[in-house]
Amino acid sequence: MQETQQITGGDLAVTGLGPAPAAQEVSPARVAVSIVVPVYNEEESLRPLYDTLSAQLRQLSLPYEIVFVDDGSRDASWAAVQALHELDPHVKAVRFRRNFGKTPALLAGFKQAQGDVVFTMDADLQDDPTEIPRFLEELGKGYDLVSGWKYPRHDPITKTLPSLVFNRFLVARTTGVKLHDINCGFKAYRKEVLDDIKLYGELHRFIPVLAHQRGFRVTEIKVRHHKRKYGKSKFGGRRFMRGFLDLLMVLFLMSYLRTPLRLFGTIGFLLTLAGLAVDAFVVADRFLPFGSQQPIHERPLLFVGILLLIFGISFILTGLQSEMIRHFAYRPEEEFSVRQVLE
Repeated sequence: MQETQQITGGDLAVTGLGPAPAAQEVSPARVAVSIVVPVYNEEESLRPLYDTLSAQLRQLSLPYEIVFVDDGSRDASWAAVQALHELDPHVKAVRFRRNFGKTPALLAGFKQAQGDVVFTMDADLQDDPTEIPRFLEELGKGYDLVSGWKYPRHDPITKTLPSLVFNRFLVARTTGVKLHDINCGFKAYRKEVLDDIKLYGELHRFIPVLAHQRGFRVTEIKVRHHKRKYGKSKFGGRRFMRGFLDLLMVLFLMSYLRTPLRLFGTIGFLLTLAGLAVDAFVVADRFLPFGSQQPIHERPLLFVGILLLIFGISFILTGLQSEMIRHFAYRPEEEFSVRQVLE
């Protein structure tokens, strides 16, 4: 008999492999699996995606829902989503007034999702819904977040090379989260992960890093990747630069969110010390017998020292101000992440 892996969320067991649970074990009012799909100008892909996705979900014999989020598409994507919603009660839909970006689209989808396990996947048909049971199997081993690794990847080198550099040499080495493809949109989360972390800006690509920092278990599996059939990729040089800047922000939040003065104060102290040393040298060089006889106010080095002092004091004040903001914005529940309580 085939082994069954289970994902326990509350009193609901989500089965990843093996025979489906008996009908009485799963409450019909409880959603086991939610699929969140951000959509931006993907009208031709939506119906094929729905057909393969719903067919796979029906095989799981679990309560499910599909949440499409139209991120201000300019084509007929919303009409296609509406048609699917009218066709199938499992389909939910959210429409933005304009294009806000992928992170807001995911947030809107997460807000609608009711499942104990939440999947995200792109609408371009490059993610394969038949991989869903494998994600569930990994979650059943005790992981909280499973990220896809597109292997082999069917994208042009202008997309794969920057991604390789970003994943291997930037994210993995600076954050300690060693994923081959952190940007892969095909992921599975336990609902508590999404309830615990904060998302804004364009931080969606760093959800594994944020989850790891909060103490959740993160892993990765290889998934089939298909060539894009319709539309065009949204990847570009500007997106890569934004990702690099977002990485800097994540690194700052991971290291100094709770103690900003340690960063700003250290930089300020070093700059102030350097400024004092420079100006002391200028003064000593003027009055010592073997020093320069040039007047102090004519020495450019004097003004370099003054600038260093100004910047140093400014950094220290910025750190103190950051500590004041943190003090007044302090929320105890954000200082830790509780996995289990026994009473």
